[in-house]
Amino acid sequence: MVGAYARPVENHSVPHSTPRTAAFFDLDKTVIAKSSTLTFSKSFYQGGLINRRAVLRTAYAQFVFLAGGADHDQMERMREYLSSLCRGWDVAQVREIVAETLHDLIDPIIYDEAASLIEEHHAAGRDVVIVSTSGAEVVEPIGELLGADRVVATRMVVGEDGRFTGEVEYYAYGPTKEEAVRELAASEGYDLERCYAYSDSATDVPMLSAVGHPYAVNPDRALRREAIARGWPVLSFNRPVPLKQRLPALTMPSRPVLAAMAAVGAAMATATLVWYTSRRKSTKPRLGIAGRTGRTARNARV
Repeated sequence: MVGAYARPVENHSVPHSTPRTAAFFDLDKTVIAKSSTLTFSKSFYQGGLINRRAVLRTAYAQFVFLAGGADHDQMERMREYLSSLCRGWDVAQVREIVAETLHDLIDPIIYDEAASLIEEHHAAGRDVVIVSTSGAEVVEPIGELLGADRVVATRMVVGEDGRFTGEVEYYAYGPTKEEAVRELAASEGYDLERCYAYSDSATDVPMLSAVGHPYAVNPDRALRREAIARGWPVLSFNRPVPLKQRLPALTMPSRPVLAAMAAVGAAMATATLVWYTSRRKSTKPRLGIAGRTGRTARNARV
């Protein structure tokens, strides 16, 4: 089932060697510093999708989430609330709001450490897969912004009128994330023992357990205990940096391209030197015959 929900995004990786590998990233508090869905609440309010009371409620939910106090039951209640909240929303309008505010809201809260890891995994030839409980309408544009190769996210049922019905078609949470990882490994040929996974929540222990290189990132207390018990590395990400400040690193050409650029640069430098030398000769002041003869005689005596 998950094959239908693991959407490729508009980014293309270099060809992979066999067997292939991947790095699976949870999104909220692992790659970005907040809840991706709740971050857009003000924009949804301005777009007329929610009222002021809903904005305040989502702000409180964001606080609970960031404080690390959202356990399984609270996450379930949050899911039910968000499902009922988005009932009747026009999907096209939601996507338009996300597209218009993506860079202003998400770009500044991307962890520099996470962006560097994504770069390193791509440089090593691994696919980067975002696996998030947030809705696909929010996660897919963020995945494209980050340069991810695939996205697994929660999907809501859309009616014939193009609006959310409030029902959940696919919920990417807990054990479902592990199923998504294993199904992707089967369909894409990933060697899970050589794959990586990163998350902040104990609810993602099944996903972390599915790979050979699990990492706890900014872990909640339950995940920290689990990581210590299992000997998993614990990472601390605390430097949100806008991607535009990291643009030189993100857009660094590949090694063959750099070599070609260096060759072109050298050729241009040589051509410029030849042109300059020939131009200097052609514009050199002409001396009389006596002057040239006298200088040649003096050179001959040296």
